[in-house]
Amino acid sequence: MPLRLTGSTLTQSVPGPASDPAGLPADALGRHALGLLRRGELDAYRGLLRSTDERPDPQRRFEAALALIDAGLRETRQASEGLAVRIFVAVAEEALAILEREPSEPVLLNLAGVACYELWALDAAQALFGAALRLDDGLPEVRRNLAQLAGRRRAVGRRRRPPHAAVPALTRRAHAVAGAARPATGLTLSLCMIVRDEEQMLPRCLAAAAPAVNEIVVVDTGSTDRTIEIAREFGARVIEHEWTGSFSEARNISFEAATGDWIVYLDADEVLEPDDVEKLRALTGKTWHEAFYLVETSWLGEDGDGASMVNNALRVFRNRPSYRFKDRLHEQILHTLPTYVPGRVTHSSVRIAHYGYLGSVRTAKEKSQRNLELLRRQAQEGPQTAFLHFNLGSEYAAAGDHAAAAAELQAARSMLLADGDLEACHFAPPLMTRLVMALRFANRLPEARRVAAESLRIFPELTDIVLAQGRIAQALGEDAKAIELYRRCIEMGDAPVRYGAMVGSGTFLPRLALAELHLQRGEAAAARELLSWCVEHHPGFLAVAGPYTTALLADGVPPAEAVTELERLDRLPAIARLQVGNALAAAGEREAAVRQYRLGLDGSPGHHRARTALSELLLAGGEWGPAAEEARLVPADDPSGPGACRIELCATIGREPADDAERALARARDAGLPRAELEMFGAWAAVAAGSMPPAQLPLGCAPMLVVALETLLRGGDGERFAALAPLLERTPLPERDRREALAQMYLANGLLAHAAREWMAAATPAPDTRALLGLALVAERHGMAQDARNFAAGALELDRECGPARELLARLPGPEIAAAA
Repeated sequence: MPLRLTGSTLTQSVPGPASDPAGLPADALGRHALGLLRRGELDAYRGLLRSTDERPDPQRRFEAALALIDAGLRETRQASEGLAVRIFVAVAEEALAILEREPSEPVLLNLAGVACYELWALDAAQALFGAALRLDDGLPEVRRNLAQLAGRRRAVGRRRRPPHAAVPALTRRAHAVAGAARPATGLTLSLCMIVRDEEQMLPRCLAAAAPAVNEIVVVDTGSTDRTIEIAREFGARVIEHEWTGSFSEARNISFEAATGDWIVYLDADEVLEPDDVEKLRALTGKTWHEAFYLVETSWLGEDGDGASMVNNALRVFRNRPSYRFKDRLHEQILHTLPTYVPGRVTHSSVRIAHYGYLGSVRTAKEKSQRNLELLRRQAQEGPQTAFLHFNLGSEYAAAGDHAAAAAELQAARSMLLADGDLEACHFAPPLMTRLVMALRFANRLPEARRVAAESLRIFPELTDIVLAQGRIAQALGEDAKAIELYRRCIEMGDAPVRYGAMVGSGTFLPRLALAELHLQRGEAAAARELLSWCVEHHPGFLAVAGPYTTALLADGVPPAEAVTELERLDRLPAIARLQVGNALAAAGEREAAVRQYRLGLDGSPGHHRARTALSELLLAGGEWGPAAEEARLVPADDPSGPGACRIELCATIGREPADDAERALARARDAGLPRAELEMFGAWAAVAAGSMPPAQLPLGCAPMLVVALETLLRGGDGERFAALAPLLERTPLPERDRREALAQMYLANGLLAHAAREWMAAATPAPDTRALLGLALVAERHGMAQDARNFAAGALELDRECGPARELLARLPGPEIAAAA
């Protein structure tokens, strides 16, 4: 079995002699070398190897040397035995000559070891393979070569021919090279950043990275907060540069100012994992590489819900003038790196966490609109590329414009398909996943299903696509198919990191989807089992909190015990407390829900959505003062501001001084409440102040007026209800509809006599289906089964399709069922 090589694979067509082979590209140089070797011109081959030293670019020099050595080793497979031995000697001697100048080259150490192995210079091969593995334990070829070497040692006694005369010298040289092959020491690392108004995120980023770097260079593009001051507090050299709309320009300025041997660049919303400081420092000694990918976990969705995706991010590289960025946004540097040399750009296990995709961060910095503007400018200025369309589609998706996202992502896919690059493209897996998701969210389900199937033919390990297929099936009402696909996700596990996949697509996300299906079917125990697994194995996935609370309560667990169970999660921040509070409130456990909201807000006082939900719950319980206090803390211009203003008005008007009501109305105007709602609250405030309300209110007032009345009844405020109810008569709402609305409110709040009175009035002079059904419900609540049956039967006589009447009769079986049916 041949040993494993590392290096380029050459095209096997052999050209004639070249007039100036020293200037040939590496591939052509390798083919020229094959011609020399097949003609037995070993001295010319050696001369060609030595001439690579004349190439000025060290990366191109090494690429050429590898191509020539690779050509020599491959040619031995078809050369005569005598010629093969001569080639192995030439390869071994010339490779060692290169290594004597620069011994820390694992790929070349392995190739030199292969040549020595074939010459039965086993000690030399052992030393070279061992040195390669010490430098880079990620080279699988070297491990296999060492295993084969051990087998050959056991066969030494069966070897018939004496070793080649060159073996002793090769062995001495190999041991010397292996001893010198070690990581570099004393090299420095510069952290380079570009920032603007990052006072919230920057301290955490710098605190984590500072212990790993020798200098910090920060380019500020116009901060108006404490960003520059914070950077200098961490010892950063700050360069103030006017923003020109190009991230590449700003990044390149930071690189030009860096003095370190290596550069790591981060954004302010990225944080180095504390346990990986030494790992990052260690990368600087691995000078046989030119750049490293770090493992980046991007947190998604709402703050703290545990949703994330993992990808490899190219963030560390040698500080060389030629390594610079291009593109305004989603700037790229890979095109300037020596990817043509095996092993020069590689992966590391150093981890960073990225918080820039969190909903609150994107909203606060208006990232989606800013990014879209920059990408559109880039599209106008330069060529249309698949990567540009991919980034445009991704930004449209983040902004919620799924139709535009689908169009851009389809354009990117079409360009890659046309070029034949889809399978090899590094961003193709997330491209296909995002395209399927955009089509699904745009309700183009058959097309999403077709693209998903196509994606899996190209990327069969991409679990994210299978998860999307399950959601598509569920949206189409194919629950059995969805369950099958979710189970397949669990069997597959998460997709490989190289796909930039969603964390949990093969673990907790399909289990959550299955649990939600079980809850819809009323199968609380099965849902509870699935969600308990999520809590036990992935306590950082906080989006499970709400569904798990629902499952526990539905399975008969008391609220206090349910909350205790949820404490098994890593933490319960505002978003998780909100989910738990929502589930408790839906189950009628108001006090427990209020406690969860308050606990969450203690840790995240700026979580306005949670505060609005708390104030609404307080309002529903008739705690008018606390409800108003919480609602006032929500800014009017926040997305939750309109809801909070409605709550404040309902809690304030008629209870607190007129000035407070006026201030609440002013806030509601600032929040952008509809004009009709403002008129309704204004009329209520007039009534409360003893003034005359408008004689006529617009029809648009009616929905909010009904909500306010329901709120007052539910909260037990009969006095304010009585004052507000007459305003219904000032709306264009027909009398019949007004009575129906009041009757439904009374019934929902147990005021059966009032409900009956409204429905009796509505039934005069001629009863209708709604009135008879309402009277049947009142009779049922009073325990008057016969009257309930009579009224329900009457409703069915007027409307044979009245489903609620049939359901009521089914609950109260009697002879009238058959007659009515």
